[in-house]
Amino acid sequence: MPLSVHHHVALDVVVGLVSILSFLMDLVADLWAVVQYVLLGRYLWAALVLVLLGQASVLLQLFSWLWLTADPAELHQSQLSRPFLALLHLLQLGYLYRCLHGMHQGLSMCYQEAPSECDLAYADFLSLDISMLKLFESFLEATPQLTLVLAIVLQSGQAEYYQWFGISSSFLGISWALLDYHRSLRTCLPSKPSLGRSSSAVYFLWNLLLLGPRICAIALFSAVFPYYVALHFLSLWLVLLFWIWLQGTKFMPGSKGEWLYRVTMALILYFSWFNVSGGRTRGRAIIHLIFIVSDSVLLVTTSWVTLGTWLPSGISLLIFVTIGGVCFFLGLALRVIYYLWLHPSCSWEPDVVDGTLGLLPPQRPPKLIYNRRATLLAENFFAKAKAHAVLTQENGVL
Repeated sequence: MPLSVHHHVALDVVVGLVSILSFLMDLVADLWAVVQYVLLGRYLWAALVLVLLGQASVLLQLFSWLWLTADPAELHQSQLSRPFLALLHLLQLGYLYRCLHGMHQGLSMCYQEAPSECDLAYADFLSLDISMLKLFESFLEATPQLTLVLAIVLQSGQAEYYQWFGISSSFLGISWALLDYHRSLRTCLPSKPSLGRSSSAVYFLWNLLLLGPRICAIALFSAVFPYYVALHFLSLWLVLLFWIWLQGTKFMPGSKGEWLYRVTMALILYFSWFNVSGGRTRGRAIIHLIFIVSDSVLLVTTSWVTLGTWLPSGISLLIFVTIGGVCFFLGLALRVIYYLWLHPSCSWEPDVVDGTLGLLPPQRPPKLIYNRRATLLAENFFAKAKAHAVLTQENGVL
């Protein structure tokens, strides 16, 4: 039977494959760094990498398991038994299993001449969860690891090949996770057109260029004041957690799960913008940007006043700050360009309805199976959009 070329099928397979390769590549890079640090006698660095890797993995498995148990049992009939899935999550393999299951669902439809709408919707359901978990993994594990490696490089004044590998893969992986998450959110709401290639490229670049200076500022402060960076993180994290609590998030099933979500979101907001509640987002995004930029400037200024223009490792602080500033303003400019000219809402062509021009972009029909979690986040992110699903119901068939 000929292979299906349905774009949903191809996308699900690609997303599953990229997620698996990215997960394995990050794991290999982390373990590689741990081994090298142990061989060099840097046991504290090795322990920090393992601690960051362990806490990120535990939180990721908790999210995956809570979502799985909250879904109706009949929604995942093709999955393994519940006890075996619990064992996989206990062994820290739940996320990897999700990626493999999503890719298997896509590959199985490749041998169907015309995949059913239900199969396509279920594949989308799985890919949305994978996309959200990948984003969480990026900020729970990859971003702190990247900050640690950059701090080590700034302290030592040199970067080994395994460190360059970890830095490059982390930066690209985090930016890709942000892009994939944003593209996934747009598929949840029928009123939102998909991102094009140019829009995706610019969205990827401005996230990369804005995230880089923030991480570098924290890494610089960590290299200069290694014993105070934990206090700085805890202070800002508590402020951000209080801000999230004030917004009254309702994402997870149960109060304990909701606090787990808020704790994670506060960590993400420490590095990057993430909308957690409904309503207009522009004001909150500007407040967060001013807060993060002010904090980053304070971190860099404190390091500059303490050390002068040169780090003890011989790295020029002036060059370091100049590159970071250029990246930030370039990323900010690309962000403005994206929202003014490359945003999908700027490129749709109005339809002719009864001789008049329609005022709404073309809409996709609602899905047979919808992902309540992703749809809720999409409605929070796109304040003007209205979902065609009843969000008070559980995940399942409409």
